[in-house]
Amino acid sequence: MSKGGALLKNFHLPLPEHVYTLLRAEAQRTNVPATTLAREAIDSWLKDQARKAKHDAIAAYAAEMAGTDLDLDRDLESAAIDHFRKIRRVRK
Repeated sequence: MSKGGALLKNFHLPLPEHVYTLLRAEAQRTNVPATTLAREAIDSWLKDQARKAKHDAIAAYAAEMAGTDLDLDRDLESAAIDHFRKIRRVRK
C-alpha cells in the first residue's frame, strides 16, 4: 500500500476510548479518514520532536562553547545587536 509513492506500513495503536471518540468525531466533521488524521498528527509530532532535539543540541553546544575561542566574536555580536536594533526602529 502506498500514498504519494511512499510505502505505508500498518501499525496497531490501541487508543483510550475518549481519544478514539474524539478522533472519529473529527474525521466525520472534516470528512477525512481517521487513519489520515492520525498519520498526519503523528508525522507532525515527530517533526516537532526533531526540531526540538536540534534546538536542544544547538543550545547545548552554544552553552559548552561559551567563553571559549569558538564563542561568538564580541565585535561581531555587538554589530549584530546594533543591526537588529536599527531594523526594529525602522519597522515601528
